[in-house]
Amino acid sequence: MKPFVLVLIVAGAFGAFAWIASLVSGDTSWVDRLWSIVPVIYLWVFAAWAGLRNVRLDVMAALVSIWGARLTFNLARKGGYRGVEDYRWPILRARMTRWRFQLFNFFFVVLYQNIILILITLPALTAYEHRGAPFGVLDALLAIAFLACTAGETVADQQQWDFQTAKSAEIAAGRTPPSQFLQTGLFRFSRHPNFFFEQAQWWVLFLMGALAARSLLEWTAAGAILLTLLFIGSTRFTESITLSRYPEYEHYQRQTSPVVPWFPRRRLADAQAFEVN
Repeated sequence: MKPFVLVLIVAGAFGAFAWIASLVSGDTSWVDRLWSIVPVIYLWVFAAWAGLRNVRLDVMAALVSIWGARLTFNLARKGGYRGVEDYRWPILRARMTRWRFQLFNFFFVVLYQNIILILITLPALTAYEHRGAPFGVLDALLAIAFLACTAGETVADQQQWDFQTAKSAEIAAGRTPPSQFLQTGLFRFSRHPNFFFEQAQWWVLFLMGALAARSLLEWTAAGAILLTLLFIGSTRFTESITLSRYPEYEHYQRQTSPVVPWFPRRRLADAQAFEVN
């Protein structure tokens, strides 16, 4: 049995579990709970098939394990493993008839997202097929870049956690929070810095596989591409919810880069004053 075949079998089992569990529990977040776990398993399948003797595959698996541990911790502290469903699913469920939502659940939440979870790990397949290629300086630099993105995502999630904790405390005390959404720290330069770093990590992993093949023209870029498209749709949906709750979010949108961190746009009043002077 080849490692890719084993990955497909494991993915099928995880997908079936997520779908059945969602039907039994009425909770659509089972794929979310698997998201940080299954890619780690897939990477170690490829590394193990190479006998844990290929430096590139071992490093790739270790990096994804760090990514998975961080993401699992972040989901756990938000109650993701205690039955807390992603807040977006109830909203979407209310907008659809029951049978339409179940079609969405099966084809998008379970099937499509599990396919993406396979594809984003397949740079390891490229590395496996070219495991004779030596691990070099560029590989090390890419590994450092991956860790830097992991650090950036960790900081962004912590800033969001601290903000939401303080906001909840203000509401519990009967006070109005000074802001309804985070606009400082990394969120001053991007409305979704955690999304940016999450996607960047998988593009870096693709580059590690492409480096083994000595070519950027590898079909395993499909995973990073589809993940990016998934985040584009998710970002638009998330922001539509935020905007419906907080109309002032529109001003933040005009000032701040959507995903890629960049300098905030000058406030309109400041720009007009500059032009007058």
